[in-house]
Amino acid sequence: MVYVCISFAILFGISIWGLHSKCVIFAAIFTQLLSKARHIIVGLIDWFHKPFAKVIPTQTFRYLACGGSNTVLNWVIYSLSFNIVLGQQNVHIYDDIAITAPVGAQIISFCISFPIGFILSRYIVFPESNLRGRKQFFRYVLATATFILLTYVLIKMFAIILPMVRADISYIFIMLITAVLSYLSQRFFTFKSVEEE
Repeated sequence: MVYVCISFAILFGISIWGLHSKCVIFAAIFTQLLSKARHIIVGLIDWFHKPFAKVIPTQTFRYLACGGSNTVLNWVIYSLSFNIVLGQQNVHIYDDIAITAPVGAQIISFCISFPIGFILSRYIVFPESNLRGRKQFFRYVLATATFILLTYVLIKMFAIILPMVRADISYIFIMLITAVLSYLSQRFFTFKSVEEE
């Protein structure tokens, strides 16, 4: 955060010390807001968890709630991007190079839902992880890229092995498979707790 502020200060010729103190204040306020938001979100999720407490562990329920809400958010942003922002029109980048409207909407929705998913996983689902934030983020990127590739491979496999099953029905099974594997990878890889020496 401080490096970003210093870069802007140098870029705009603003006094570094004056801006540094404002960045520290902003960081403190932002941290307090995140803490309050986390408290509210965890309280809300845990309140809905009470009827299922004997069946579903708290961490698993939080993962389902955060992942499910992020999936819905992703879909809403995709729909808004596709229909309103892009107007169902391709995005022309350069001469003959264009991004189709569905791909453009997917890029927009991914750019918003990806960091939100990381923040929810880090601060709501797996707050006990003692790995450094950069390491968690790198592992989250790696896991996400892996599951994008896995989804693509599974779509192709279902199309070849089970062509009689409709694509949207097979995609439900693919989502279930990747959701379970994603939870396991985040729990035991991305946000795992390591023993301190």
